Amino acid sequence: MDNYFLAITLVIFASFFQGTFGLGMKYMAPLKWEAWWLVHAFVAMILVPMVWAFIAIPDLIGVISHTDSATLWLAAFYGFLWGIGGILFGVSVEKTGISITYGIVMGLAASMGSIIPLFQIEGAFEQPSFPIILVGVALLLVGVAITAVAGVQRDKLKAGASSNSKAIRMGVMIAVASGVLSAFLNIGFANAAPVAQSAVEQYGVGTQNASLASWVVVLLGAFAMNGGYAIFRLARNNSWNSFTVADSKKAYRWAILAGIFWFAALGVYGRGAALMGNLGPVIGWPILLGLALIISNIWGYRAGEWKDSGKSFKVLLGGLCVLIVAICILGYANY
Repeated sequence: MDNYFLAITLVIFASFFQGTFGLGMKYMAPLKWEAWWLVHAFVAMILVPMVWAFIAIPDLIGVISHTDSATLWLAAFYGFLWGIGGILFGVSVEKTGISITYGIVMGLAASMGSIIPLFQIEGAFEQPSFPIILVGVALLLVGVAITAVAGVQRDKLKAGASSNSKAIRMGVMIAVASGVLSAFLNIGFANAAPVAQSAVEQYGVGTQNASLASWVVVLLGAFAMNGGYAIFRLARNNSWNSFTVADSKKAYRWAILAGIFWFAALGVYGRGAALMGNLGPVIGWPILLGLALIISNIWGYRAGEWKDSGKSFKVLLGGLCVLIVAICILGYANY
């Protein structure tokens, strides 16, 4: 019982970081996107995970080296696929706007990132919580869809202009691809479980700390994509001098802070998921993303993004209420 409440508390805490780290993206200037993103990705996917893991798991290299290489490569590959999804997210935003893209991506990432690990569990259909999880995930999708609709209504009200339907259709297809690929971050974490298991069984590492070893492997693949793409942009645009542009200290601080918050979300979520047992990635992931969506909208409200938005704000509140119900159902599924 104590472990259950601690696990839920950790996931809720993680969702605060997940819903907050994006604030840093508002402070990229005067750095170019690729320069800011390379710093952010290195801090979020290499520096913080490695430092935290080495502190919690003194023989991290030994743990990883004693894990089957096929497991390591597959987990890292899933992280790489997630990286592609992140890049496509940015492309979709340019074509359809943040509201439509965020709704589609969050919905698909939360649902597929939960259902696929569930089906990978032996005897998944015989799990007593199986129907409850499906209901919770379905409601989560409904809640995300409602919040997306609210965002679209708000944007139309403020823009007051017609949109390019062809560009929107293309953007929606790209957003769907992004959502599917974004789910692989959690799928990679679930499939990297043998790394954490090795840390527990062979090195006596605590279950919660052992989850950090799994993230290190997955995020190596994630950084290969994100860092690689940023370097490609730097070379293509010949924007290396962006690193030394004047008055960029604030942008660097936000890149680093956003990176710390980003992995703090995954690191704390991983500890909570570990306490939930084999259903941790199945139940914890949609709760994390659902709560993060609520928190990000709270920050948006405080920043005035919903000012003078009319009825769309009431639609948003309805979507958030559905999300809260879905999260309660998912939490009950592991009770």
